[in-house]
Amino acid sequence: MQIVKIVITGGYAAGKTRFIRTISDIEPVSTDYAVTTEEERALKHETTVALDFGVIAINERLSLYLFGTPGQERFDFMWEHLAFGALGYVVMVDSCRPAHFVETQRLMDRFASITDVPFVVAANKQDDETALPPAYVRRRLGVPAEVPVLPCVASDRSSVKRVLLSLLQLIAERVQD
Repeated sequence: MQIVKIVITGGYAAGKTRFIRTISDIEPVSTDYAVTTEEERALKHETTVALDFGVIAINERLSLYLFGTPGQERFDFMWEHLAFGALGYVVMVDSCRPAHFVETQRLMDRFASITDVPFVVAANKQDDETALPPAYVRRRLGVPAEVPVLPCVASDRSSVKRVLLSLLQLIAERVQD
């Protein structure tokens, strides 16, 4: 059995925990605690403070270990630890909250300094009528043309699966080079 470590990262309330919960074959391990500020509570009631962990069996020979990072910068010390040994990562973006794109850009820059493994960007909440299209998300975040920016609905298993398969394809291409 081969295990591939994948990191799911993104800003606060981007959908990382939901993404892992939607696809994991096991009950995910979460380190969620009550949020502490009114501004945070406006978006959700709990936040990840260390990590989320889930597993998905791709087939009898391959499993993905999914490690979700905390989204708040005050917990960014975990990002490097979680990225260690990862073969790729997913950057989750709440495509309904363009005001948070700057936070996502900082996170992407930080991850680029931590690791050079392949990544994809998941433009989450595409089922919301206020969601910005992936092409707009790409432009606003300055995502290079070779990095896929994919539509995503973190609560939809087939959507999450498409994002992960796209990342696995990039990882496979890197391994073949």
